[in-house]
Amino acid sequence: MGRQCEICGKKPDYGHSVSHSGRKSRRIRAPNLQRVRVIYRGRRQRMWVCTRCLKAGKVLKA
Repeated sequence: MGRQCEICGKKPDYGHSVSHSGRKSRRIRAPNLQRVRVIYRGRRQRMWVCTRCLKAGKVLKA
């Protein structure tokens, strides 16, 4: 799983950067993922978790 929160499934958002003159170029808005050691389903493991899930307490840090 690359660039995806393993708790909520949040993924990158794709779109355009638009300059003042209206020219468009592709851009990616990636979620803020942290590799943390958590207790999940009774086991201690490392996971990629977004900061929103960490802040909301959806996982318990080991």
